[in-house]
Amino acid sequence: MKLTLFTDYSMRVLLYLGARPDRLCSIGEVAQGYGISQNHLMKVVNQLARSGDVESVRGRSGGIRLGRPPEEINIGALIRQTEDGFDLVDCGGCVVAPACGLTGVLKEALGAFLAVLDRYTLADLLTKRRDLASLFERNAADRFETPAARDG
Repeated sequence: MKLTLFTDYSMRVLLYLGARPDRLCSIGEVAQGYGISQNHLMKVVNQLARSGDVESVRGRSGGIRLGRPPEEINIGALIRQTEDGFDLVDCGGCVVAPACGLTGVLKEALGAFLAVLDRYTLADLLTKRRDLASLFERNAADRFETPAARDG
């Protein structure tokens, strides 16, 4: 199973904000920290704000931060919110589906996958919060360093 880029970016936003619980961040800052498109993150942040996982503060000194404590953000619930569907294969249009054992096996496998994710919260993923924050900062600094400065 492969999760969508939307889910990937949703997790990235929450990890970034969770690594910086003491301040507001901008979408541009998050994009820079990961080296990804700011435009892609805008839609992701909008949905996360609608679900309450992210709080958006408007105005000159505004930004985004976690909308609830990391202990209250369940990874399984987030995956269910950000993924459109979980059909591993299209059994609905298959002529052998009524007699095929694969449908039940895949349903069981998906249930097990989601059950594991349900056991974790964002807090579980932030156990190395300081390490995460320093990696974001290092990545952002590397992106702005000129090739001449790197070659030294």
